[in-house]
Amino acid sequence: MYTVTINQRDREPGDKVPNLLRALSRARAEVPFARTVGDEVQGVFLSAELAIDASLTAMRAESCGGVRWNVGIGVGPLGEPLPEAIHDVTGLGLVYSRRAVERAQHIKDEAAISVDGPDRVLAAEAAAILRLLGLIIARRTTAEWRVIELLTPGVRGQQKAVAEALGITAQAVSKAIARAHWNEEFEARPAAAHLMRLMLEAR
Repeated sequence: MYTVTINQRDREPGDKVPNLLRALSRARAEVPFARTVGDEVQGVFLSAELAIDASLTAMRAESCGGVRWNVGIGVGPLGEPLPEAIHDVTGLGLVYSRRAVERAQHIKDEAAISVDGPDRVLAAEAAAILRLLGLIIARRTTAEWRVIELLTPGVRGQQKAVAEALGITAQAVSKAIARAHWNEEFEARPAAAHLMRLMLEAR
């Protein structure tokens, strides 16, 4: 299983956990995100892809209270059956997740994301991919997000419809997608998910 722990990196603006929880409200977590202690939230996923999606959501400061967040993904077993509330979750996956978020706190740039689990090499490889994706996401402009929010990965022929919806040219949409490295992001996500699944097999 995949436990995601997130805590607030920029604390001067005050407690932004409610903003983060709103941004994560669409995450399809097996155990929904909730505040655990202080400015920390946790959620549990059965899918590596969904855990990655939630983790990268936190890299977009604009939609998460305008502050940056530390993200730790723990890959490992949890007590079953899974409870409904995160406060009742137990297991080694929680330990890995907390260890990962503690490591993320030492990262200096915008992409403070780390992975931990039974195989340290695979964890480091997955984290390296996610950090690159995090940097891409964290550095997107508001104009680029306006375009990206109207796109669905893997669907062809969307640019004209997006251009019409935003009142801009199809060329402007194409340039925004290229600048935002949107296609590259979704091509790289499966590699990180694959490494995380391999970590479960390494137990």
